[in-house]
Amino acid sequence: MAFVYQGDAELETKAKKAAERISENMHIVANEPSLALYRLQEHVRKALPPMVERRVEVTKLQYELQGRCYDVEYALSAVKSMDGAATSFKNIQEMLKQCIFLKQQLKYEESRRNKKDSNSVYKRLSAHIVLDLPDLSEFSMVRETTNRIENMMAHARGSSAELHRSHTTLH
Repeated sequence: MAFVYQGDAELETKAKKAAERISENMHIVANEPSLALYRLQEHVRKALPPMVERRVEVTKLQYELQGRCYDVEYALSAVKSMDGAATSFKNIQEMLKQCIFLKQQLKYEESRRNKKDSNSVYKRLSAHIVLDLPDLSEFSMVRETTNRIENMMAHARGSSAELHRSHTTLH
């Protein structure tokens, strides 16, 4: 029986191919879980370090952002509190105006005083009197006191109307 039917040879090759495919599929199915785990491990080993670095970077940025938010909130509250300071600034401005006005009044009074001092009877009289006093500081104190009293009297007599006029010219 050396004669082999050609259909049998063909059937035999088909059976061999089918057996090989079944064996190959069995091998794949048997090794599939370990291959999948290997691929997962490979992916995790490659992807995890950059992910951890990104997470650390995001945490750092979040911390910096929170600090900047606190800074912005603090600056915003400072700006809002400036609105409340507007009345204080207006008061300061009014006080400065009053100070300028009073300084001008003092200058005016001083210039008037200097004019009156040159015409003072006491000064003219004291210029002609020569006294040999041992302590001249007391004499100058008396003269200064006399000048102050004269200025006060002059101020009480007529300066209120003049001060009122100078105040109205400022505003």
